Amino acid sequence: MTQGRVDLDSSVGLALKRAAAALRSAMDDALRPLDLSVPQYACLEQLQHRPGMSAADLARATFVTRQSAHTTLQGLEQRGLLDRPAQAPSGRALPTRLTPAGADLLARASLDVANVEAAMLASLGEVGAQRLREDLVTCTASLEGRKPLDAPPPAPPG
Repeated sequence: MTQGRVDLDSSVGLALKRAAAALRSAMDDALRPLDLSVPQYACLEQLQHRPGMSAADLARATFVTRQSAHTTLQGLEQRGLLDRPAQAPSGRALPTRLTPAGADLLARASLDVANVEAAMLASLGEVGAQRLREDLVTCTASLEGRKPLDAPPPAPPG
């Protein structure tokens, strides 16, 4: 960056944004035959790992607004991919669970998304892919103002 201008050729943030956009586009293409969007897939994946999440929990976990999560959940519920009780067992949150149909569709979608990720990382090799993941975790922690758990110790002054 010189004199307040971003060098587009060397901007890490811009490269990361381009990679995220390309990943999203490839995931959209992979999920389209299953009639799933990336946010719908993300909700199903979260529910597979954390059954009983509320719409608010899912919104936080999938980086969308509560309203968007609620709309996504309604669509998935109408398709018979998840189940929510008519009334909350306590409080206002409706715990959400995958149905067998949702779990079956998620299994196919997860395979398709794993193939997209494998294609994205193929040219990096196993060590390069692991390094990229670690570096992204470190960058995220830095922006969130916390120290990454697996950060190397600081170099001695010298």
